Amino acid sequence: MSLILGIETSCDETAAAVLDERLNVRSSIVESSIELHRDFGGVVPELAGRAHVDVIGSVVERALTTAGLSVTEPGLAAVAVTSGPGLVGSLLVGLSAAKAYALVWDVPLVGVNHLEGHLFAPLLEHPDLAWPVLSLLVSGGHSLLVLCEGPGRFRVLGETIDDAAGEAYDKVARYLGLGYPGGPVIDRLAGAGTPGALSLPVSMQGPGLDLSFSGLKSALVRAAAAHPEVALADVAASFQAAVVEQLTRKLRAALASHEVAGVALAGGVAANSALRASVADLAEEFALACHLPSLAMCTDNAAMIAAAGWYRLGAYGPSGLDLSAEPNGVLA
Repeated sequence: MSLILGIETSCDETAAAVLDERLNVRSSIVESSIELHRDFGGVVPELAGRAHVDVIGSVVERALTTAGLSVTEPGLAAVAVTSGPGLVGSLLVGLSAAKAYALVWDVPLVGVNHLEGHLFAPLLEHPDLAWPVLSLLVSGGHSLLVLCEGPGRFRVLGETIDDAAGEAYDKVARYLGLGYPGGPVIDRLAGAGTPGALSLPVSMQGPGLDLSFSGLKSALVRAAAAHPEVALADVAASFQAAVVEQLTRKLRAALASHEVAGVALAGGVAANSALRASVADLAEEFALACHLPSLAMCTDNAAMIAAAGWYRLGAYGPSGLDLSAEPNGVLA
């Protein structure tokens, strides 16, 4: 059976994975450099790029050997790699490595949009899912509602006009002194708090499907300063409830106007417990299949890049060796 190697280096995770043509994951290795960035309250591009350089070779080797393949002659059908969006220095490390492997092994190179990779993640755990699927893709850099009519066939229905949901989590966590990354710690704190204890506005109540989190972040800073008596857990719970309410309200509106067979979550914020529960409830309300990714498939990984690579190779053929990084690439 044909195999493909995927490589992902768009931010602070260095990842490699091997998939067969049926999208069975033969291996998936992820090395994070998050510990290098904690003291800075966010990812430092220069440090992330250097970390990728340090480990990219060993990560790819581990992915190949875990899949039972030889490093010198793995017998792959192609090498897929994230070309954007992401940090330009990080992207260039992955692209350079992928081009070198493709040349040495004499196999096609396939460039993959990182966001499209996230949309393929549900297929890795639900290969028989029915289409179309409405996907809510939420991460540190992106928040989108995407109608997926089939593998590689998608239409963006709405997106954030300013901060992404994960970015708002990190900024609020920094203001509250909770460290980085902000999403997991706010989620844990919120579990012990009371949503609504801190009054926050409901953003983007209009009929459109676009999102906004910058105003919510600013409103929380003002409200928390004005009400220092509100416990930290209650502040976290109030913020999280406002984020989840906006996301599920827009998702509900999209479901009401588009006939789909299922709903899916994707991206790092898909690991958030409150959002997962809310989306599951919404899917049950609309009698739809619900595709919640495992926690390993929420964060950046190369398995999703390899899956998208299989599709792009069949639909569009290989990329040229002049493939360049697209740090501001969009889903199109």
